[in-house]
Amino acid sequence: MSKLVTIYGGSGFVGRYIARRMAKAGWRVRVAVRRPNEAMFVKPYGVVGQVEPVLCNIRDDASVARVMSGADAVVNCVGILARHGKNTFDTVQSEGAERVARLAAVQGVAQMVQISAIGADADSESDYARTKGEGEDAVLTHMPEAVILRPSVVFGPEDGFFNRFAGMSRLGPVLPVVGADTLFQPVYVDDVAKAAEVALTTSVAPGIYELGGPDVRSFRALMETMLDVIRRRRAIVNIPFVLANIMAFAMEMGQILSLGLVRAQVTRDQVRNLRRDNVVAEGAKGFDALGIEPVALASVLPDYLWRFRPSGQYDAIKESAGNLRA
Repeated sequence: MSKLVTIYGGSGFVGRYIARRMAKAGWRVRVAVRRPNEAMFVKPYGVVGQVEPVLCNIRDDASVARVMSGADAVVNCVGILARHGKNTFDTVQSEGAERVARLAAVQGVAQMVQISAIGADADSESDYARTKGEGEDAVLTHMPEAVILRPSVVFGPEDGFFNRFAGMSRLGPVLPVVGADTLFQPVYVDDVAKAAEVALTTSVAPGIYELGGPDVRSFRALMETMLDVIRRRRAIVNIPFVLANIMAFAMEMGQILSLGLVRAQVTRDQVRNLRRDNVVAEGAKGFDALGIEPVALASVLPDYLWRFRPSGQYDAIKESAGNLRA
Protein backbone atom coordinates (compact mmCIF):
# COMPACT_ATOMS: atom_id res chain seq x y z
CA MET A 1 0.00 0.00 0.00
CA SER A 2 1.23 3.52 -0.79
CA LYS A 3 2.46 5.73 2.05
CA LEU A 4 0.17 8.14 3.88
CA VAL A 5 0.94 11.76 4.80
CA THR A 6 -1.21 13.96 7.00
CA ILE A 7 -0.90 17.65 6.11
CA TYR A 8 -2.15 20.03 8.79
CA GLY A 9 -3.41 23.15 7.05
CA GLY A 10 -3.28 21.24 3.78
CA SER A 11 -5.87 23.42 2.05
CA GLY A 12 -4.03 26.66 2.81
CA PHE A 13 -1.82 28.60 0.44
CA VAL A 14 1.33 26.48 0.87
CA GLY A 15 -0.40 23.31 2.05
CA ARG A 16 -2.44 22.78 -1.13
CA TYR A 17 0.73 22.77 -3.23
CA ILE A 18 2.35 20.23 -0.94
CA ALA A 19 -0.80 18.10 -1.11
CA ARG A 20 -0.75 18.20 -4.91
CA ARG A 21 2.92 17.24 -5.10
CA MET A 22 2.60 14.38 -2.62
CA ALA A 23 -0.40 13.02 -4.52
CA LYS A 24 1.56 13.14 -7.78
CA ALA A 25 4.37 11.31 -5.99
CA GLY A 26 1.92 8.45 -5.33
CA TRP A 27 1.23 9.07 -1.64
CA ARG A 28 -2.17 8.99 -0.02
CA VAL A 29 -2.87 12.45 1.37
CA ARG A 30 -4.96 13.36 4.38
CA VAL A 31 -5.69 17.10 4.41
CA ALA A 32 -6.42 18.15 8.01
CA VAL A 33 -8.44 21.38 8.13
CA ARG A 34 -10.99 23.20 10.27
CA ARG A 35 -13.64 23.24 7.51
CA PRO A 36 -13.43 20.12 5.31
CA ASN A 37 -16.43 21.21 3.21
CA GLU A 38 -14.44 24.23 2.04
CA ALA A 39 -11.44 22.08 1.12
CA MET A 40 -13.10 19.76 -1.41
CA PHE A 41 -11.01 21.34 -4.18
CA VAL A 42 -8.05 19.17 -3.07
CA LYS A 43 -9.77 15.89 -3.96
CA PRO A 44 -8.99 16.08 -7.73
CA TYR A 45 -5.25 16.33 -6.93
CA GLY A 46 -5.19 12.52 -7.05
CA VAL A 47 -7.31 9.56 -8.09
CA VAL A 48 -10.59 8.79 -6.34
CA GLY A 49 -10.01 8.51 -2.60
CA GLN A 50 -6.30 9.39 -2.74
CA VAL A 51 -6.66 12.91 -1.31
CA GLU A 52 -9.21 13.40 1.46
CA PRO A 53 -10.01 16.51 3.54
CA VAL A 54 -10.67 15.67 7.21
CA LEU A 55 -11.83 17.72 10.18
CA CYS A 56 -9.13 18.78 12.62
CA ASN A 57 -8.67 21.39 15.33
CA ILE A 58 -4.95 21.92 15.90
CA ARG A 59 -5.70 23.21 19.40
CA ASP A 60 -7.04 19.80 20.50
CA ASP A 61 -4.91 16.71 21.23
CA ALA A 62 -7.57 14.15 20.37
CA SER A 63 -8.39 15.85 17.06
CA VAL A 64 -4.74 16.07 16.01
CA ALA A 65 -4.03 12.48 17.03
CA ARG A 66 -7.09 11.09 15.24
CA VAL A 67 -6.18 12.43 11.80
CA MET A 68 -2.57 11.35 12.29
CA SER A 69 -3.44 7.70 12.91
CA GLY A 70 -1.60 5.39 10.54
CA ALA A 71 0.40 8.16 8.88
CA ASP A 72 3.96 7.57 7.68
CA ALA A 73 4.70 11.31 7.70
CA VAL A 74 3.19 14.58 8.86
CA VAL A 75 3.54 18.13 7.55
CA ASN A 76 2.50 21.11 9.63
CA CYS A 77 1.61 24.16 7.52
CA VAL A 78 -0.65 25.86 10.05
CA GLY A 79 0.20 29.48 10.75
CA ILE A 80 -1.44 32.88 11.12
CA LEU A 81 -0.42 36.46 10.39
CA ALA A 82 -2.71 38.05 12.97
CA ARG A 83 -4.67 36.92 16.00
CA HIS A 84 -8.33 36.08 15.44
CA GLY A 85 -10.58 34.78 18.20
CA LYS A 86 -9.14 31.68 19.88
CA ASN A 87 -6.49 31.36 17.19
CA THR A 88 -3.63 33.25 18.81
CA PHE A 89 0.04 33.09 17.88
CA ASP A 90 0.72 30.99 20.99
CA THR A 91 -2.13 28.50 20.52
CA VAL A 92 -1.50 27.98 16.81
CA GLN A 93 2.17 28.47 16.05
CA SER A 94 3.79 27.46 19.35
CA GLU A 95 1.40 25.05 21.07
CA GLY A 96 -0.01 23.73 17.78
CA ALA A 97 3.41 22.81 16.39
CA GLU A 98 4.38 21.23 19.71
CA ARG A 99 1.17 19.19 19.72
CA VAL A 100 1.73 17.82 16.22
CA ALA A 101 5.36 16.89 16.95
CA ARG A 102 4.64 15.37 20.36
CA LEU A 103 1.80 13.20 19.10
CA ALA A 104 3.81 12.21 16.03
CA ALA A 105 6.55 10.95 18.34
CA VAL A 106 4.00 9.06 20.46
CA GLN A 107 2.48 7.40 17.38
CA GLY A 108 5.86 6.53 15.90
CA VAL A 109 5.47 8.65 12.77
CA ALA A 110 8.70 8.35 10.81
CA GLN A 111 8.97 11.82 9.24
CA MET A 112 7.90 15.39 9.92
CA VAL A 113 8.20 18.63 7.98
CA GLN A 114 7.44 21.91 9.74
CA ILE A 115 6.71 25.03 7.67
CA SER A 116 8.14 27.96 9.61
CA ALA A 117 9.42 31.36 8.43
CA ILE A 118 12.65 33.28 8.02
CA GLY A 119 13.14 35.33 11.16
CA ALA A 120 11.74 32.68 13.51
CA ASP A 121 13.32 33.35 16.90
CA ALA A 122 12.07 32.28 20.32
CA ASP A 123 13.61 35.47 21.77
CA SER A 124 12.07 37.86 19.25
CA GLU A 125 10.00 40.87 20.32
CA SER A 126 7.51 39.96 17.61
CA ASP A 127 4.84 37.48 18.69
CA TYR A 128 4.77 36.03 15.18
CA ALA A 129 8.52 35.40 15.03
CA ARG A 130 8.69 34.32 18.69
CA THR A 131 6.00 31.66 18.38
CA LYS A 132 7.45 30.42 15.08
CA GLY A 133 10.75 29.99 16.92
CA GLU A 134 9.10 28.27 19.88
CA GLY A 135 7.31 25.96 17.48
CA GLU A 136 10.61 25.02 15.84
CA ASP A 137 12.21 24.29 19.22
CA ALA A 138 9.29 22.08 20.23
CA VAL A 139 9.36 20.18 16.94
CA LEU A 140 13.07 19.43 17.24
CA THR A 141 12.61 18.40 20.89
CA HIS A 142 10.01 15.74 20.05
CA MET A 143 11.08 14.95 16.46
CA PRO A 144 14.84 15.61 16.26
CA GLU A 145 15.00 14.18 12.72
CA ALA A 146 12.41 16.65 11.44
CA VAL A 147 13.03 19.03 8.54
CA ILE A 148 12.09 22.66 9.17
CA LEU A 149 11.53 24.92 6.16
CA ARG A 150 11.83 28.68 6.65
CA PRO A 151 10.58 30.53 3.54
CA SER A 152 10.82 34.26 2.96
CA VAL A 153 7.62 35.94 1.72
CA VAL A 154 5.84 33.36 -0.46
CA PHE A 155 4.32 34.35 -3.79
CA GLY A 156 1.98 32.57 -6.18
CA PRO A 157 -1.55 32.80 -7.63
CA GLU A 158 -3.29 32.66 -4.24
CA ASP A 159 -0.81 34.80 -2.29
CA GLY A 160 -1.82 37.53 0.13
CA PHE A 161 1.16 39.72 -0.72
CA PHE A 162 1.31 40.77 -4.36
CA ASN A 163 -2.43 40.22 -4.84
CA ARG A 164 -3.17 42.47 -1.88
CA PHE A 165 -1.01 45.38 -3.00
CA ALA A 166 -2.07 45.01 -6.62
CA GLY A 167 -5.66 45.34 -5.44
CA MET A 168 -4.76 48.41 -3.37
CA SER A 169 -3.19 50.02 -6.45
CA ARG A 170 -6.64 50.27 -8.05
CA LEU A 171 -7.93 52.50 -5.25
CA GLY A 172 -5.92 55.66 -5.97
CA PRO A 173 -2.69 57.27 -7.16
CA VAL A 174 -0.75 56.45 -3.98
CA LEU A 175 0.43 53.05 -2.75
CA PRO A 176 1.40 53.20 0.96
CA VAL A 177 3.92 50.73 2.39
CA VAL A 178 5.57 50.22 5.77
CA GLY A 179 9.30 49.48 5.73
CA ALA A 180 10.02 50.44 2.13
CA ASP A 181 13.74 49.72 2.58
CA THR A 182 13.29 46.30 4.23
CA LEU A 183 14.75 43.51 2.12
CA PHE A 184 12.82 40.41 1.03
CA GLN A 185 13.77 37.30 -0.92
CA PRO A 186 10.41 36.16 -2.39
CA VAL A 187 10.03 32.43 -2.93
CA TYR A 188 7.59 30.72 -5.29
CA VAL A 189 4.99 28.64 -3.45
CA ASP A 190 5.56 25.51 -5.54
CA ASP A 191 9.29 25.68 -4.80
CA VAL A 192 8.44 25.51 -1.09
CA ALA A 193 6.17 22.54 -1.84
CA LYS A 194 8.97 20.90 -3.81
CA ALA A 195 11.29 21.32 -0.82
CA ALA A 196 8.74 19.56 1.41
CA GLU A 197 8.39 16.78 -1.16
CA VAL A 198 12.17 16.31 -1.34
CA ALA A 199 12.34 16.20 2.46
CA LEU A 200 9.73 13.44 2.57
CA THR A 201 10.78 11.34 -0.41
CA THR A 202 14.59 11.48 -0.36
CA SER A 203 17.35 11.19 2.20
CA VAL A 204 18.11 14.77 3.26
CA ALA A 205 19.79 15.90 6.44
CA PRO A 206 17.37 16.93 9.21
CA GLY A 207 17.40 20.47 10.52
CA ILE A 208 16.57 23.96 9.33
CA TYR A 209 16.54 25.12 5.69
CA GLU A 210 16.02 28.78 4.81
CA LEU A 211 14.24 29.22 1.49
CA GLY A 212 14.60 32.32 -0.64
CA GLY A 213 14.24 32.90 -4.36
CA PRO A 214 16.92 34.30 -6.68
CA ASP A 215 15.68 37.90 -6.28
CA VAL A 216 16.64 39.97 -3.21
CA ARG A 217 14.84 43.31 -3.31
CA SER A 218 13.54 46.03 -1.03
CA PHE A 219 9.84 46.31 -0.31
CA ARG A 220 9.76 49.41 -2.52
CA ALA A 221 11.51 47.59 -5.39
CA LEU A 222 9.03 44.70 -5.14
CA MET A 223 6.13 47.14 -5.40
CA GLU A 224 7.76 48.78 -8.41
CA THR A 225 8.07 45.35 -10.04
CA MET A 226 4.44 44.58 -9.28
CA LEU A 227 3.27 47.93 -10.68
CA ASP A 228 5.30 47.34 -13.83
CA VAL A 229 3.63 43.93 -14.30
CA ILE A 230 0.11 45.34 -13.88
CA ARG A 231 0.98 48.44 -15.97
CA ARG A 232 -0.05 51.04 -13.45
CA ARG A 233 1.74 54.17 -12.29
CA ARG A 234 1.47 54.85 -8.58
CA ALA A 235 3.47 56.89 -6.09
CA ILE A 236 4.94 54.50 -3.52
CA VAL A 237 4.85 56.30 -0.17
CA ASN A 238 6.78 54.93 2.81
CA ILE A 239 4.96 55.19 6.15
CA PRO A 240 7.48 55.78 8.97
CA PHE A 241 7.50 53.07 11.61
CA VAL A 242 6.38 55.48 14.37
CA LEU A 243 3.32 56.53 12.39
CA ALA A 244 2.69 52.94 11.29
CA ASN A 245 2.58 51.84 14.93
CA ILE A 246 -0.04 54.50 15.72
CA MET A 247 -2.13 53.51 12.72
CA ALA A 248 -1.84 49.82 13.58
CA PHE A 249 -2.94 50.46 17.18
CA ALA A 250 -6.00 52.36 15.94
CA MET A 251 -6.88 49.53 13.54
CA GLU A 252 -6.50 46.91 16.26
CA MET A 253 -8.83 48.91 18.53
CA GLY A 254 -11.32 49.14 15.67
CA GLN A 255 -11.21 45.37 15.29
CA ILE A 256 -11.81 44.86 19.01
CA LEU A 257 -14.67 47.37 19.19
CA SER A 258 -16.33 45.86 16.12
CA LEU A 259 -16.05 42.38 17.65
CA GLY A 260 -13.87 41.29 14.75
CA LEU A 261 -16.21 42.45 12.00
CA VAL A 262 -13.67 45.04 10.86
CA ARG A 263 -10.27 43.40 10.45
CA ALA A 264 -7.11 45.42 11.05
CA GLN A 265 -5.26 45.96 7.77
CA VAL A 266 -1.95 46.05 9.62
CA THR A 267 -1.02 45.18 13.21
CA ARG A 268 1.72 46.40 15.53
CA ASP A 269 3.29 42.95 15.42
CA GLN A 270 3.48 43.10 11.63
CA VAL A 271 5.15 46.51 11.92
CA ARG A 272 7.76 44.98 14.24
CA ASN A 273 8.49 42.27 11.67
CA LEU A 274 8.86 44.82 8.89
CA ARG A 275 11.78 46.41 10.73
CA ARG A 276 13.93 43.36 9.93
CA ASP A 277 15.18 42.11 6.58
CA ASN A 278 13.54 38.88 5.48
CA VAL A 279 16.36 37.16 3.59
CA VAL A 280 18.30 33.90 3.84
CA ALA A 281 21.03 34.15 6.47
CA GLU A 282 24.63 33.81 5.39
CA GLY A 283 25.78 30.21 5.68
CA ALA A 284 22.26 28.80 6.11
CA LYS A 285 21.24 25.62 4.30
CA GLY A 286 18.81 26.38 1.51
CA PHE A 287 17.48 25.25 -1.84
CA ASP A 288 20.93 24.24 -3.09
CA ALA A 289 21.22 21.69 -0.27
CA LEU A 290 17.93 20.19 -1.48
CA GLY A 291 18.93 20.15 -5.14
CA ILE A 292 16.32 22.72 -6.13
CA GLU A 293 16.78 25.77 -8.37
CA PRO A 294 14.18 28.36 -7.29
CA VAL A 295 11.98 30.19 -9.78
CA ALA A 296 12.40 33.94 -10.38
CA LEU A 297 9.65 36.51 -9.84
CA ALA A 298 9.60 37.61 -13.48
CA SER A 299 8.63 34.16 -14.71
CA VAL A 300 5.55 33.88 -12.50
CA LEU A 301 4.04 37.28 -11.58
CA PRO A 302 2.54 38.04 -15.03
CA ASP A 303 0.73 34.69 -14.98
CA TYR A 304 -1.60 35.76 -12.18
CA LEU A 305 -1.37 39.53 -11.76
CA TRP A 306 -2.70 40.30 -15.25
CA ARG A 307 -6.21 40.68 -13.84
CA PHE A 308 -5.12 43.87 -12.05
CA ARG A 309 -4.14 45.59 -15.30
CA PRO A 310 -6.40 48.47 -16.40
CA SER A 311 -7.99 46.28 -19.10
CA GLY A 312 -7.28 42.93 -17.51
CA GLN A 313 -6.68 40.14 -20.01
CA TYR A 314 -7.26 42.54 -22.90
CA ASP A 315 -4.53 44.98 -21.88
CA ALA A 316 -1.86 43.43 -24.12
CA ILE A 317 -4.27 43.38 -27.08
CA LYS A 318 -5.10 47.08 -26.62
CA GLU A 319 -1.41 47.87 -26.36
CA SER A 320 -0.70 46.03 -29.61
CA ALA A 321 -3.57 47.82 -31.34
CA GLY A 322 -2.19 51.13 -30.17
CA ASN A 323 1.22 50.29 -31.63
CA LEU A 324 -0.42 49.50 -35.00
CA ARG A 325 -2.18 52.87 -35.10
CA ALA A 326 1.10 54.58 -34.27
